[in-house]
Amino acid sequence: MVPVRFLLLIPLIALLNGYGVEARIRRYKWEVKNEFKSPDCYRKMVITINGRTPGPTIRAQQNDTIIVEVTNSLFTENIAIHWHGIRQIGTPWFDGSEGITQCPILPGTTFKYQFVVDRPGTYVYHAHYGMQRDSGLYGSIIVGLPDGESEPFAYDYDRNIILNDWYHNSTTEQAVGLSKVPFQWIGEPQSLLIHGRGRFNCSSLSVPSSDPGLCNTTNPDCFPFRLIVVPGKTYRLRVSSLTSLSALSFQIEGHKLTVVEADGHYVEPFVVQNLFIYSGKLIRFYRPAPSTPPGQGVLVYYPNHPRRSPLTIPPAAPVWNDSRPRMAQSQAIKARRGYIHTPPAVSDRVIVFLNTQNELNGRRRWSVNNVSFTHPLTPYLIALKHNLTHAFDQNPPPDGYDFLNYDIYERHPNANTTSSNGIYRLNFNSIVDVILQNANTMNPKNSETHPWHLHGHDFWVLGYGEGKFDMFNDPNKYNLVNPIMKNTVPVHPFGWTALRFKADNPGAWSFHCHIESHLFMGMGVVFAEGIEKVGKLPSSIMGCGQTQGL
Repeated sequence: MVPVRFLLLIPLIALLNGYGVEARIRRYKWEVKNEFKSPDCYRKMVITINGRTPGPTIRAQQNDTIIVEVTNSLFTENIAIHWHGIRQIGTPWFDGSEGITQCPILPGTTFKYQFVVDRPGTYVYHAHYGMQRDSGLYGSIIVGLPDGESEPFAYDYDRNIILNDWYHNSTTEQAVGLSKVPFQWIGEPQSLLIHGRGRFNCSSLSVPSSDPGLCNTTNPDCFPFRLIVVPGKTYRLRVSSLTSLSALSFQIEGHKLTVVEADGHYVEPFVVQNLFIYSGKLIRFYRPAPSTPPGQGVLVYYPNHPRRSPLTIPPAAPVWNDSRPRMAQSQAIKARRGYIHTPPAVSDRVIVFLNTQNELNGRRRWSVNNVSFTHPLTPYLIALKHNLTHAFDQNPPPDGYDFLNYDIYERHPNANTTSSNGIYRLNFNSIVDVILQNANTMNPKNSETHPWHLHGHDFWVLGYGEGKFDMFNDPNKYNLVNPIMKNTVPVHPFGWTALRFKADNPGAWSFHCHIESHLFMGMGVVFAEGIEKVGKLPSSIMGCGQTQGL
């Protein structure tokens, strides 16, 4: 049998291409509500869109206008939806970041998002209120090239896969534990999902339930994800990760994967056995921790029966705590020849963010330069545009930390931190370097991977390194020739990541760790730029804090 070939695309934003094709308006009406579902065979209350999780896939072409009318039918919770990877040029108020760009959508109300998808590529959308992404409120956006254009690689079929982790506790239960004294960590996820399907071992329940429907492996909702393929054909796989905690390794047993795109930008193709993706015949992916079982789906070669199960034993998972292959893959990703956007040679400002775990009034927090982020009651975009100076702290957070004396390999003797909702104000059109530095947590000899996501922009990834960033020597090692552009980037344990972007998109933009619990615990910042160039704000984004009556 002739095996299939796979071209792998790691979403989220695509290369700028030509214009000139008449744009369309794509309209969607969504109802967001609570339903009981069993995506991993264990029944729990989830958040669905039109009865589904993952939600409906938005499909469009470059320059189309997307209109999504969202009705919040949750009984007691607000919502907001972020269009992850869409830069929202000219519409910063529809970025969907509650507390940053809009007031939340209240229960029983309808909110209209309207924006242009100006570049082709693979994107995602997800909740951006509390930790609701972990409840199932997420989905895909696929933006095609204009008619007559094609990618710099050939394929026969196009498939989309979302990877996720899954907890049985509700997000409210998780939030209460994260906020309590003593601190209660959310733990490892119970399952991993491939496009909304996983398999929990019902026999592992600590307390057997008298309800036979609570955990039922015969429930069709949790039948394994299956991808049917035709021998000899090439498949483009758009693989997205929307995990709330987990860094994943994705592989297809018996096959190699050629990586051709990352965050929507074309990369110089390279072949992998395992794809490390952050936050596989047999589709299989792993959470790099020993207590979470691997996620599993089935790749079925036509004309085999779709329900036929693999005869092989699943391959062994990569070593969960070995960060070296993850660092090597990060360093291997370069922009594709012919599609390189050369970064500016120098920057106007350098900001170094030290990621640490701390305590604030006895509660465990994550901090950046010893400041733990808190949301104001009034969204920043509205407060800045209407000059509501009392809506948030006008003092900016620090641009760095004590580089010379801070030991990133040791738990800091003073674990206390401060909190603030101050922001970083960037000069419009300035070039900004951000150095993300990881350090020891509050556990001895421990550092974690953090995937950082920037709203409203792409950035050049200039380099990765191990240990403490050397501000005098490490910039000389930056890749200024063919760096990949991304909007989400990992910072590896006890390591650093350097990125550069142009502050050319008027608005207020969140920059944060994409791990749900870490953002909830304060691991984020906000950039503001070109506020005077932001157009009139729509009244629909107001109604909370000091925006009432505007």
